[in-house]
Amino acid sequence: MNQFKNVHILDHPLIRHKLAIIRDKNTDTKTFRDVIKEIAMLMAYESFKDVPTQEIEVETPLEKTKQTIVKENSIAIVPILRAGLGMVDGILSLFPAAKVGHIGMCRNEETLEPEEYYCKLPANIDEKVVMVVDPMLATGGSACDAVAQLKKRGCKNIKFLAIIAAPEGVEKLAKAHPDVSVFVSMLDRCLNEHGYILPGLGDAGDRIFGTK
Repeated sequence: MNQFKNVHILDHPLIRHKLAIIRDKNTDTKTFRDVIKEIAMLMAYESFKDVPTQEIEVETPLEKTKQTIVKENSIAIVPILRAGLGMVDGILSLFPAAKVGHIGMCRNEETLEPEEYYCKLPANIDEKVVMVVDPMLATGGSACDAVAQLKKRGCKNIKFLAIIAAPEGVEKLAKAHPDVSVFVSMLDRCLNEHGYILPGLGDAGDRIFGTK
């Protein structure tokens, strides 16, 4: 059960339908990749109800009118490599002008702790709403470290999106960064002894890129 004010479990029926597809071990790579994009788009729609906006004037065929649009240069997407890349295109379909950065984190298979190997972020990222994305929030180590890297660079408005999460990862991220809004499509049961989410969907990166 979610006990953290900064954690939002979306649990939308359309997302649940799509989750059933990607959980299936028989789902092929193309379908898996496409559905990940679709879920990411739905999550972005749900999690960005407070998107920064600005007012402009447009002229309809009948008259001039003031309208609200997404504020220019206000959003950055930062996928945690490599699996997070699978979510980027879905979010860009809603926010095509968003800037995209990358943070590379890999898991030490012995300690299960994250190790950073790459970080490249857009200019003036500290002035943007930053959406950190990773399909799986397992132990929470990579998520916590990625958010910490962004905070070191002055980012103050950060959202974290994960398609599937384990309670252990949610708790670690929520406690480490209570000022970060965490959005999860589905909260699964637990982690196994290898740090994988149960029931989960296996290794998201391998299934997105067909490397296993």
